[in-house]
Amino acid sequence: MMSDKKVAFYTLGCKLNFSETSTIARNFVNEGYEKVPFEQAADIYVINTCSVTDNADKRFKSIVKNALKKNESAFLIAVGCYAQLKPEELAAVDGVDLVLGATEKFKVTSYLNDLSKNDLGEVHSCEIVDVDFYVGSYSIGDRTRAFLKVQDGCDYKCTYCTIPLARGISRSDKLQNVIENAKEISSKGIKEIVLTGVNIGDYGKGEFGNKKHEHTFLDLVKELDQVKGIHRLRISSIEPNLLKDETIDFVSKSNSFVPHFHIPLQSGSDELLKKMKRRYLKNTYTNRVHRIKKVMPNACIGVDVIVGFPGETDELFLETYNYLNDLDVSYLHVFTYSERPNTEAVDFKDVVPKKIRAKRSKMLRGLSAKKRRAFYESQLGNTSTVLFENENKEGYIQGFTENYVKVKTPWNPKLKNTLHSITLTEIDEDGLVRFNFK
Repeated sequence: MMSDKKVAFYTLGCKLNFSETSTIARNFVNEGYEKVPFEQAADIYVINTCSVTDNADKRFKSIVKNALKKNESAFLIAVGCYAQLKPEELAAVDGVDLVLGATEKFKVTSYLNDLSKNDLGEVHSCEIVDVDFYVGSYSIGDRTRAFLKVQDGCDYKCTYCTIPLARGISRSDKLQNVIENAKEISSKGIKEIVLTGVNIGDYGKGEFGNKKHEHTFLDLVKELDQVKGIHRLRISSIEPNLLKDETIDFVSKSNSFVPHFHIPLQSGSDELLKKMKRRYLKNTYTNRVHRIKKVMPNACIGVDVIVGFPGETDELFLETYNYLNDLDVSYLHVFTYSERPNTEAVDFKDVVPKKIRAKRSKMLRGLSAKKRRAFYESQLGNTSTVLFENENKEGYIQGFTENYVKVKTPWNPKLKNTLHSITLTEIDEDGLVRFNFK
């Protein structure tokens, strides 16, 4: 028991990583460590890494440097996706003492017998084919919402993606476990739960450590909707081919699920979708959006899109641009394609020059701003419920409506983490929406 030791955490990447960092942090606290903010001096720093963009690799080195500035003899641990994919590379970074792969990261405290600095980072990383167990996670404690992990890994073979290499096969938490975690979260006064995973629409697969299914994503949604004390449930990101009509219809009538969907598209060109080995074509995507808007006209729909994939000609890019311009969606998350080792696409011909990738990315970000503005304008005059955040941002408190409109009002600490009925009135110059209390 190292009760006098301080530990700090830094998370790169997705909501799933945040939920897993929280779980790892709780393990440390249970063992008697004191958790402190990353900006403070600590004896141990744990960095949860991401492998989705080139930038995440570069940022890792600067985070390590920052930690060592606070305490040059601190023990540095790298976990997460990049630690699974390239453990030796991370271990070679100056100051890194321990690198833990996908199965080891949840047992991190058992590797801490000796906190003396190593000349070269020590690696404990299994082969990814051995990653077949499931660790449930949720994040809590620093925000008004919790990220609840329900699924991990992916069986899809998208040609640009390293996640199956970093996280292993698709596997799910047991339904009872998810419900217990949801109850625990709601008992702590948290008003919103965001469901997260690598491929959450695949929920059910691997509940028993094999491919047998007892439950589906729809079963999960129906069960969670019965949990008392949860005010809001949000589905973070779900593949279009796995978002079924029954789920959309259920959400439209549910107690707690909010009308907000984030659905990866990646390209508006069927030719590129096939090259990416996505499991749907454009027509399926269009049908999903139409179905949502039919039963929930005020729903917010977010879209992931990749620009600069090999073979993306000007014509194919414009096909994506025009498709999204015409589609009734609310905002875009734009990813500039970056080559990743050990993926199929890294060997594809017709590479798009980086300058053109950057230009296309800028065009789609501009389209996203236009889409968000149009969506916000369409919501003015509507009555919504807002959940206020915890922070004072330049004299204002911000919050989100159930359909993900970001609102602001002058700071009032009594509003923190509370729900209120409001009428949306106007869009401020910073793009956020003003309102009147009902």
